[in-house]
Amino acid sequence: MRVSFCQGLLTGAIVLNLLILYYVSRAQQQMMEKRRDPGRGSRKAALPASGLGGGMGGLVGVGGGMVGPGGVGGEGNSHGPRVTVLLREFEDFENYVGDVARSFLHQRPELPFLAVSDTPPYPPLSLPDGARLLVLSPSPEQPPQAHRPEFHVQTEFVLLVPDGVELEQGRAVERLIRELEGEGGGPVRLVAAPVLARSAVQCLHLRVSLREWTATYTPAASGSSGSVCTALQGDAVVLIRSEDLFNLSVPLGRPLLPSLFIQTSLHGWKVKLLESPCFSASHRPLFSSAHNQWKADSHLKEATSRLMRNFGLKRLLLADGKEQWHGCGKETARCFGTVRDDTPEYLYLDRWTPPCCLRALRETTKYVINILESSGVRYWLEGGSLLGAARHQDIIPWDYDVDLGIYLEDVPNCDYLKNLDSGSLVDANGYVWERAVEGDFYRVQYSEANHLHVDLWPFYPRNGVMTKDTWMEHKQDVEFPEHFLQPLVPMPFAGVTAYGPNNHRRGVAGTFGVFMWPHQKDKTILATTQNILVAIRDWYPLGITVLKVAKMHGSIKSPWREVVKREQTLLL
Repeated sequence: MRVSFCQGLLTGAIVLNLLILYYVSRAQQQMMEKRRDPGRGSRKAALPASGLGGGMGGLVGVGGGMVGPGGVGGEGNSHGPRVTVLLREFEDFENYVGDVARSFLHQRPELPFLAVSDTPPYPPLSLPDGARLLVLSPSPEQPPQAHRPEFHVQTEFVLLVPDGVELEQGRAVERLIRELEGEGGGPVRLVAAPVLARSAVQCLHLRVSLREWTATYTPAASGSSGSVCTALQGDAVVLIRSEDLFNLSVPLGRPLLPSLFIQTSLHGWKVKLLESPCFSASHRPLFSSAHNQWKADSHLKEATSRLMRNFGLKRLLLADGKEQWHGCGKETARCFGTVRDDTPEYLYLDRWTPPCCLRALRETTKYVINILESSGVRYWLEGGSLLGAARHQDIIPWDYDVDLGIYLEDVPNCDYLKNLDSGSLVDANGYVWERAVEGDFYRVQYSEANHLHVDLWPFYPRNGVMTKDTWMEHKQDVEFPEHFLQPLVPMPFAGVTAYGPNNHRRGVAGTFGVFMWPHQKDKTILATTQNILVAIRDWYPLGITVLKVAKMHGSIKSPWREVVKREQTLLL
């Protein structure tokens, strides 16, 4: 068959297109491989050879010289080791890092072994050939990669091991790798094995709420083939992919396991605790004297407090029901500074009031209410505190003070208030009573150091309306009928029984600009768009109901509809 010129030209074009498609596909495949292993390029840059004595950061070999990231066992190619053994937590004054390294290198001499320390250990570690020390503290004369661990791990996996552990069977490492690979790309991104002859390892569920500054641990049920959970308690060997580890913001924080699991739980990752293999611990107990154990416990407590402060966690609820607090107290300043424009700084971080501050506010509120009641001073919940009592039976989660109204004529009944014409006084329990500098009202602070406070607003009746002499620029700072206080009614608030207006719903409605309640369907909305938005912000879920009714009645005009829609979306 004769092939025409056009047919030949068309055939050549097709072949050329196929070749182009092939080479483009090859190029894309190579790019994806580079992304999966980003350390094969720049991480292999050799580090300057210098001794440990002149710097704080760097990778130190057995003889004290700097070893490049492509050093012992670190090539990371298809014929090299797949896992780096990393020991992060040990004490300078007593440790078994050298023994751990020798144990692993005896069974698996090809594995890179990396001991990581914040500062150069003193006395120096005695490491065998094949083991290296990485100091994380930077030094001005060294390049930035010298103290960054991701530049010194060239393997696909990292095996995190505690001090004093032993590797008795080399196959145990492969078992962990197979288990992790078997999970594919699912939520299980770590596998762990227990360390025998230490405290039993417990699988826990961890819920971290950055908005509430809180981490909550609860026990997890065990499964037949291993427990899957979000945190571990106790000594364990943990395997994780290097890519996952170094995608964490603080990959090697201390304490290591709490730091690791707080971050992985926020990513939605899980850990699988295997029943076998098990790793043995040759040194039990880890410290030879009670004094060294005390020093280690003190260092652990300091490291935990530092970690919680860096992560912005103030409260830990442990699996045994105990609590740990890492925020402010009576002897320290409160967790936030001066409030500007009625908006504390933590709201800009999309967080609520720190729980330690709420605890201090509750304590101060209970104390002040007891003083007022025992002194015969009539009081009631005011402003946002009344709103919190009606909605939460507590302080609004993002509020930063408590407001109480009092009868001006009752002030002489309280010894602490009647003597506050000027200055302030500290009572026997450390609370500070003072006349506020912002106006004619009183303030009770948690302590001299911690200025969390309860404000007392003196009101007096005039023509049946409760009024006062000092008005703030708050929308909820308004006059109201005296019959709201006749009688006062008990309301649960902040863990105590406080008093509030006899019709608190109507009182809050008048104060915050919401004039329609869910059960008053026959009334019309008498609020402006601004009041509706304030109601949505300050009275959720009631604000959502108001929003729906407002939209039904057509009270929200065109320019504001999208704004209100956005506010509703954020609240939901």
